[in-house]
Amino acid sequence: ILNQDQNLISSPGHDLKALLGKSQNLLLVDVRSQGEVDKGFIKGSVHIPVSTVEAAFSMEPEEFKAKYGVTKPPLDTPELVFHCQIGKRGGVATGKAREIGYVNARNYAGGYSEWSEKEGK
Repeated sequence: ILNQDQNLISSPGHDLKALLGKSQNLLLVDVRSQGEVDKGFIKGSVHIPVSTVEAAFSMEPEEFKAKYGVTKPPLDTPELVFHCQIGKRGGVATGKAREIGYVNARNYAGGYSEWSEKEGK
């Protein structure tokens, strides 16, 4: 469930799963370390480590697509969601994205920990 006031998807993970299933435009960004991603990830997510989020989302669209393999979302996109393992780094990344101008950026607060528990991954 998207929570506009707290800028997060409050969970459960099934809500994110529904959003992933119905939205062609959702960009789900995994901000965890490469080591964490190597142990498992949410299918369809794009790996952009938290330390590089600001630089990544400041790139020109062509550079972003070449580096990450997906189209850079417009600043007003309603479907930009960050996640980490348990929510903290996702929150940091969401804040950075909002500072750049992604006013609707959200954090999936349950993170991969909640997702893997609910999805059995």
